[in-house]
Amino acid sequence: MTVAYPYGDSLYVNITNHCPNRCSFCVRTQADGFYAENLWLEREPTQGEILFHIFRAPCTAYSSLVFCGYGEPTERLEDMIAVCHAVKGRYPGFPIRLNTNGLSDKINGRSTARELEGAIDILSISLNAPDAETYNALCHPIFGEEAFPAILAFASEAKKYVPTVIFTAVKDTLPGGDADLERCRALAESLGIPLRVRDYIKTEK
Repeated sequence: MTVAYPYGDSLYVNITNHCPNRCSFCVRTQADGFYAENLWLEREPTQGEILFHIFRAPCTAYSSLVFCGYGEPTERLEDMIAVCHAVKGRYPGFPIRLNTNGLSDKINGRSTARELEGAIDILSISLNAPDAETYNALCHPIFGEEAFPAILAFASEAKKYVPTVIFTAVKDTLPGGDADLERCRALAESLGIPLRVRDYIKTEK
């Protein structure tokens, strides 16, 4: 069961396989693992197990810790935040990034951005579309039309509590191509959040 795995100069943490989206370009629809042999979990690891896998690395061998695996980390928001505080207790100032679909508020049924304060240093939110219609067609969220505005609201609120917030969009997946990417960029800029364009990762099972 792969809970922590190196990618680049960071240590990635895989804590759940649950996700409210079925993105058409998601790497987990193509392979059992990416940068790790198998990221499908036999079961969700406990907080203690997550910390065991993180601390045996050790953290000092990496530049940052990244919550990103074959699921949406905020599906386990409380556990993730507890782990973050434990890591920072042992390694003060160690950077922690959360890669998220931005649907934490919908998943958890409350406003959650404030809970990231002091736990997450960098928040990378998958915008992936310039509008709700395109988002629903690409990402198939279980929350339907409520998903896209919820992402924007979460991102705007998170700026108050997380030092660095960015949006991402995946190149070569948008139906409008570069024009849609520019619309994503304009939307991000209107919220005062930079946009990073990611490459579309293709692999084989």
